[in-house]
Amino acid sequence: MPSLSGNNVPGLLKGFKLDLRVVSVISLVLFITIWESIIRAGLVAPLFLPAPSMIVNDFMRLYERGEIWFHISASARRVLIGFALAGSIAVPLGILLGASKFLKAVADPLLSILRPLPSMSWIPLSLLWLGITETQKYSIVFMGSFAPTVLYTIEATRSIDPVIIRAALNLGASRARLMREVILPGSLPMIVSGLKVMLGIAWTTVISAELVAADKGLGYLIMDGREFFRTEQVLLGMALISITVMTIDIAFRSVEKKIIPWMEG
Repeated sequence: MPSLSGNNVPGLLKGFKLDLRVVSVISLVLFITIWESIIRAGLVAPLFLPAPSMIVNDFMRLYERGEIWFHISASARRVLIGFALAGSIAVPLGILLGASKFLKAVADPLLSILRPLPSMSWIPLSLLWLGITETQKYSIVFMGSFAPTVLYTIEATRSIDPVIIRAALNLGASRARLMREVILPGSLPMIVSGLKVMLGIAWTTVISAELVAADKGLGYLIMDGREFFRTEQVLLGMALISITVMTIDIAFRSVEKKIIPWMEG
């Protein structure tokens, strides 16, 4: 009888390919099946945890009324506009602060004050200054994303090996060329990674704003469900947030491949 020693294991598994995507799908189906079975068996009251079928029924109800895309588009627009405004200012500023110790020293006190402040802390002031408007929602996303994005960019810029910078200067590179051909390409992968993280944080900021003062959006959908004890609507809003964020993240990855194709491997 052949021995099943450790040396034979690779041979037994040779040629066996496991599609991890299939594993993920099976895991999700199993989770939903167990969840549905627990609710149908009466082990948990639907008021506290509705079955997946109830959530799907609520989705169809809102879909037929045309409200699903209305709320998704409202939240997505607020996130993308506020995040784009924050990134367009924070990234260039972070590169400048990362490349200059003097400018970083000037900005450090202000960044130290802004960095710990959660987005929720800006809601009272934004309501006082801007009222319950779309601009107020954009400002919440902006303030929640700005300081962390600056810090991410500073760290990305300062992570470049000083030896490479000195070598470029010794070879006669000007400051402008150094920035364009050394610092920007070197820091871009970390900057993009930071922006991906901040995009997720931007969603938390806009949901916070919509939970407090809004008449549309996924945060409003969750709050409306809570007010009328429609737990399935609350969970539907949470699921739609996850699906929307994943969809935007996939689109972001395609843009990332075009911006930094040399990092694709």
